[in-house]
Amino acid sequence: MEYRNVGKWGLKISEFSLGSWLTFGSELDISEARKCMKAAYDSGINFFDNAEAYAAGLSESIMGMILKEFKRESIVVSTKIFWGGNGPNDIGLSRKHLFEGAWNSLKRLQLDYVDLIYCHRPDPNTPLEETAMAMNDIVRSGMALYWGTSEWNAESLEKTFNICSEYRLVPPVVEQPQYSLLFRERVEREYVPIIDRYGIGLTTWSPLASGVLTGKYNEGIPDGSRLARHTGLKKHLEESGLISESNISRVKKLQKIAKDLGTTSATLSLAWCLKNDSVSSVILGVSSVEQLTENLKALNLKERITDDVFDAINRIFPL
Repeated sequence: MEYRNVGKWGLKISEFSLGSWLTFGSELDISEARKCMKAAYDSGINFFDNAEAYAAGLSESIMGMILKEFKRESIVVSTKIFWGGNGPNDIGLSRKHLFEGAWNSLKRLQLDYVDLIYCHRPDPNTPLEETAMAMNDIVRSGMALYWGTSEWNAESLEKTFNICSEYRLVPPVVEQPQYSLLFRERVEREYVPIIDRYGIGLTTWSPLASGVLTGKYNEGIPDGSRLARHTGLKKHLEESGLISESNISRVKKLQKIAKDLGTTSATLSLAWCLKNDSVSSVILGVSSVEQLTENLKALNLKERITDDVFDAINRIFPL
């Protein structure tokens, strides 16, 4: 396991990390979640990602009970604030919700601080100045060591860095975007000037495009699969065009390359993500220890992705 700096900053996190979206509290109870977290830690993973919105807070509560079994200094824990409830001040990035969301997350996680706290989405109803000032104060108060954003566009990030410079605020150090062979544009084009100018890191999510890159949806949606269990996710993928004849055709071509390498399209897709030096960590979402073990095979595969293999993959999934 390689440990990468979060951008230009000193914090080091494992190149693979374990996230809890769609799993902790929905698919995994505390017993199964503990098995996955311990297996992840034993494999070298030191970064665990969560959010106040995951399973309406239950995901954080489950993770919090398990985190007590780890030495705090040996792990990096993150959470994200935006969707905290149904009240008028329970959603968004106002100073009120950011502070109350952070306090509630820390209670559920049973921690004095998180290492990283993200603004889970941009909030058009709150001035960037208010959000940046609140995040600065959260970091300076000790509730979090660093702050970042998730799925913000480059224009908003540029404005945020300018605000932080003008008001002498702690700047964001990390962005958490979706990134996979089917989602390349934002990371590989839009963010490049921001990464170069400000040295932010990237902790990327959905590296398998919600399972599409595994090939398991090539012939439809199998009973018992994640898409079959999560109708909202299925609707999102269908509306976004991820499950399309064109993409399925590309996945089948990827499977041929993977077969020649003696691996699977899933493992190859994960290894491809790791090849991007701008990525600090690729967040895995697993439903079992067996699935985690399978995903971690990408660690050994990444060195076998030669320039020729890399170019062949990129011809199938052009930017």
